[in-house]
Amino acid sequence: MEDKFFTVKEVTLNNHCPECYSNDGLQLTFKQKFVENTFYKAISSDIKHTMICNTCNTEIFPVRWTDDLERVFEYQQRAFVPKSATFKLKKLSWILLVAIILLVIVLNVFLFNN
Repeated sequence: MEDKFFTVKEVTLNNHCPECYSNDGLQLTFKQKFVENTFYKAISSDIKHTMICNTCNTEIFPVRWTDDLERVFEYQQRAFVPKSATFKLKKLSWILLVAIILLVIVLNVFLFNN
């Protein structure tokens, strides 16, 4: 199963790109993990971030960050508020849950009602 992430916050940075030295192309994106299968939907607390230069179309990995980029990232990370982790059952899960409960009740009534 592939991990799905959705964008929670995008920030345009005014720092110089370490690849092309442009001053107006850096973008920092925070994404949060989303899990969906047959039985439930959930937003996880797993967060990932990417920094991309839109001028030279390059992803800037943390190993290439300058001290200025590191400080700006730390500030943006402290200011970032992720969505709260949620867990919701789908219709199929509710149907199965009710069916199991009814089955247990029926078995309990017929087997132990002597």
